[in-house]
Amino acid sequence: QVRLVESGGGLVQTGGSLRLSCELSGRSFSRYLMGWFRQAPGKEREFVTAIDWISSRTENADSVKGRFTMSRDSATNTVYLQMNNLKPEDTAVYYCAASEFTTFQIEPRAYHYWGQGTQVTVSS
Repeated sequence: QVRLVESGGGLVQTGGSLRLSCELSGRSFSRYLMGWFRQAPGKEREFVTAIDWISSRTENADSVKGRFTMSRDSATNTVYLQMNNLKPEDTAVYYCAASEFTTFQIEPRAYHYWGQGTQVTVSS
């Protein structure tokens, strides 16, 4: 069974930082595309960032460029989302996901495995 387990969500003030973690298990993810998505109440799931596991090349949504950074640790099969200069608009449930495609994908339906989600709340 493929499993993605997230941690690191919480409450932070505007301008603060959080780091989300997602531990991968069940199979090798070395050939997978990994992504982070977020979903606020009443809104559709939104692409945030993605990383190619082998090359560590990343792609970022315009809304988070310069503030969010995705990375991976092959030794621990863990991906991270470092979030800096957080804004109230960043408040959402954040999900990590894995795609069996190896080309860059931004649509949620292109990702085959999902974590449980972790709540991030940014107060004014």
